[in-house]
Amino acid sequence: MIRRRRALLLLGANLGDRAAALARATRALDHLDGCRIMKISRIYETAPIGPSDKPYLNMAALMETTRTAMGLLIEAKRLEAAAGRRPGIRWGARALDIDIISLGRERSRTPWLRVPHPRAAERAFALAPLSDVAPTWKPDGRRPVRALLASLKPDPRIVRLFT
Repeated sequence: MIRRRRALLLLGANLGDRAAALARATRALDHLDGCRIMKISRIYETAPIGPSDKPYLNMAALMETTRTAMGLLIEAKRLEAAAGRRPGIRWGARALDIDIISLGRERSRTPWLRVPHPRAAERAFALAPLSDVAPTWKPDGRRPVRALLASLKPDPRIVRLFT
């Protein structure tokens, strides 16, 4: 029997029609074999980290999947490429970015993927959308998303969009 697990994904885009890119990506993820989107967050506009000066749209998705972390990563990279993402500088502008934040109890630490995501508990742009879909999940193993977000210094660069 194939085991189904819950995955948390963070999606972002800061090039082109950002909202359309996120919508296409969530539809495509929901149609992957062995994957089903259970809940999506609201969309948040966030200031970029790094060299880009274009704001991001970020959202989170809670999905049920039978895929492994590496299998999910392969599909995420395929979707990013289809959206126009090309290899570039770290934290550069992106037509689409899909990060695997968590996948059940699976742990992965490779040069290509770390699950759970090592910095999700520190980043408001990740915690805000994650609080919509998994407010009680504990990315640091101790405190839930909701508490981690509340403990961060308020960041006026995060704006909730009503879509």
